[in-house]
Amino acid sequence: MHVEVISTEDLGDRSYLVHDGTSAVVVDPQRDIDRVEKVLADAGVRCAMVVETHIHNDYVTGGYDLAMRNGCPYVVNAADDVSFARLAVSDGDELTVGAMTIRVLATPGHTDTHLSYVISEGEQTPAVFTGGSLLYGSVGRTDLVDVDRTEELTRAQYHSARRLAAELPDATSVYPTHGFGSFCSSGSAAGGDGGTIGEEKGRNDALVTEDEDAFVDTLIANLSAYPAYYAHMGGLNRGGPTAPDLTPPAVLQAEHLRQRIDAGEWVVDLRDGTAYAASHVHGSVGIALGQQFSTYVGWLMPWGAPLTLIGESAEQVADAQRMLVRIGIDELQGSATGSAQELSAGTPPSSYLRHTFAELPGVLVDAATATEEDAVLLDVRRDDEYATDHIPGAAHVPLHDLLDKLDTLPPGQLWVHCASGYRASIAASLLDRAGRDVVFIDDDFDSAVDLGLTKQS
Repeated sequence: MHVEVISTEDLGDRSYLVHDGTSAVVVDPQRDIDRVEKVLADAGVRCAMVVETHIHNDYVTGGYDLAMRNGCPYVVNAADDVSFARLAVSDGDELTVGAMTIRVLATPGHTDTHLSYVISEGEQTPAVFTGGSLLYGSVGRTDLVDVDRTEELTRAQYHSARRLAAELPDATSVYPTHGFGSFCSSGSAAGGDGGTIGEEKGRNDALVTEDEDAFVDTLIANLSAYPAYYAHMGGLNRGGPTAPDLTPPAVLQAEHLRQRIDAGEWVVDLRDGTAYAASHVHGSVGIALGQQFSTYVGWLMPWGAPLTLIGESAEQVADAQRMLVRIGIDELQGSATGSAQELSAGTPPSSYLRHTFAELPGVLVDAATATEEDAVLLDVRRDDEYATDHIPGAAHVPLHDLLDKLDTLPPGQLWVHCASGYRASIAASLLDRAGRDVVFIDDDFDSAVDLGLTKQS
């Protein structure tokens, strides 16, 4: 039995293709299934079954479309309320694909209908595909179904993890869908590229904590904010989403970009934060293409709002488009490539300063007493990050709340920072668009710690 890993790094997830040399089972495929089809072709196997561990909250599935295109069963929990025909399964069911046996285990917690699949071939040690249940070092978050049921589902998650540990051999390889940067993760995930049941028994929060109440309290206390677009994923996945249209968007000229910006539409520049700070089309938003690009577009932009992309090349725009369809942003209003000077349609390009923590001015003042003439630090990290350590006197507004709290920010020049610079670059662009005097701190927060800036006075 062979397992092929298909990583979606921008969402922090993995899909899997499991095959016996002839037939394959695909687990939790992302929407752009051409990646799966390439792995199938490279391995010389046919897609004989597609299985979902749960109705996903962080991306649009490609499972329904992949199964339809290959004329194979699409396996979804019988308890899930969906609008399409599927092979409905429940705890204890066994399925056969080629030489492989698939055993269905109910592992509620991440969702109340969550399943894990134990796949084996002959006498070989099985592999378990755990979705958002047992992750490397931790478990999936438990507050996405209904916040009022968080404690109930956290307890279910605890018992699900322990069921897997009790019923499967220590040598069983564990293959989670989440846990690689996904906001569907919770706790102190160990990360890494692999793990076994035996290894998880020695490091997993749910398995090393004997006190269930202590586990529940800790997991719930560590739950942080998650992207706003998650609210739309369940409905899309229950409807049986079809293949995305990856046709390149219409190419727009500079004057059309200006019209869209002036109309209040979102025009997102894909270049890195350094290039954007130096020169950008006034009124655009800078969200660099890379890890978590689609997460922050989906989190910050009003759902369904018109979206246009500015890229360095058509290839960069195509990469961004692929990332966006994974979370259901299907329709782009257009795209443009070129320098900010070329795309500004007679309006001078905008820019703002970029510095490091070592270059902070000595005149920074406490946010609570700032005036228009002052310079103030703005921390856009999450609440849990700020609570762990922060620079005294800084204003604090998490990036995902920034657009709703622009009117609450202190006056004066805002020096914006996060943990690594990525979120600060986005925040700086939003503030620049709103007309604020902004400085982008392009630096790791560890530098502030090393400089002694976080020490309380």
